[in-house]
Amino acid sequence: MRVVIAPDKFKGTATASQIAAAIATAVEDGGHDACVVPMADGGDGTLDALGGANRETTVTGPGGEPVVAPWRLSHKLAVIEMALASGLVLAGGPESNDPLNATTRGTGELIDAAIARGAQRIIVGLGGSATTDGGMGAVDAIGSPARIAGVRLEVATDVNTRFVDAARVFGPQKGASAAQVKFLESRLRGLAERYRDAYGVDVEDVVGAGAAGGLGGGLVALGGTIVSGFDLIADELGLFEQIEQADVVITGEGQLDAESFDGKVVGGVAEMAAEAGARLIVVAGVIDGSVADYDLGHNGLAISLVERFGHIEAVTDPGFCAARAVAEALG
Repeated sequence: MRVVIAPDKFKGTATASQIAAAIATAVEDGGHDACVVPMADGGDGTLDALGGANRETTVTGPGGEPVVAPWRLSHKLAVIEMALASGLVLAGGPESNDPLNATTRGTGELIDAAIARGAQRIIVGLGGSATTDGGMGAVDAIGSPARIAGVRLEVATDVNTRFVDAARVFGPQKGASAAQVKFLESRLRGLAERYRDAYGVDVEDVVGAGAAGGLGGGLVALGGTIVSGFDLIADELGLFEQIEQADVVITGEGQLDAESFDGKVVGGVAEMAAEAGARLIVVAGVIDGSVADYDLGHNGLAISLVERFGHIEAVTDPGFCAARAVAEALG
């Protein structure tokens, strides 16, 4: 059989590439052909999925401190993962983050550096941010729409959150109290008016503008375009062309839940597998609810590594567990 392996990351335990490589070994040991396509949806892992970093730039971190941010530039295409410049992990998690002052300036500095080095197309993956600054830090670092004139700026995300809603939806995850969320909402509303006055763009009407605490809206105000992270990455990697030739498609992520089928990798891969008539196998660290809750197509299968191997083994060695589970599923 020809097996396409296209997982997302298992957040906090393994990258998409690590999971895919482990599964590929099991597939090939079983006598099948493996095609490995590690995926992402615009959040963490976007840079790795699109080729990995080949340079580093020191920029302003989310708390104002200097950080060394990896990014990619190849054939006039730049790939930037905002979490590596303005991410919550860099801020020390929600406990250490300053939700009112965390800045996207470093992401803007990376975009500016890419333009200075000749990038004509820039992909910015949103997700994992520490910020709810509406992209103001990035906008200030870039300067004006004139700076990105002639540059195709694609803002990749997996959420549809509106600009002002970013505070309510994501603020608590970044350490914001109820009072701080109200302040952030008011600030985002005022910033939307500022963008309308300065750039003639109403970011409040843009679906996905609230991604990364409103960074999506800030980049749209300068002339960027919000796109589906999964669709963009799948197109760049030729994923559907690979799945069209597959007998079995394997995907997965750390937690399978309803959101997995709403703009995320698992849902996108599942749709492609169904269209191609391939059998779908989903490997997840944990599965929320019953497998019967999910439409996996004809003869589809979902495997919980925690249920199959126990919590400790699933967390400490997810690649090994995923490989064993797939080997059993393929017989």
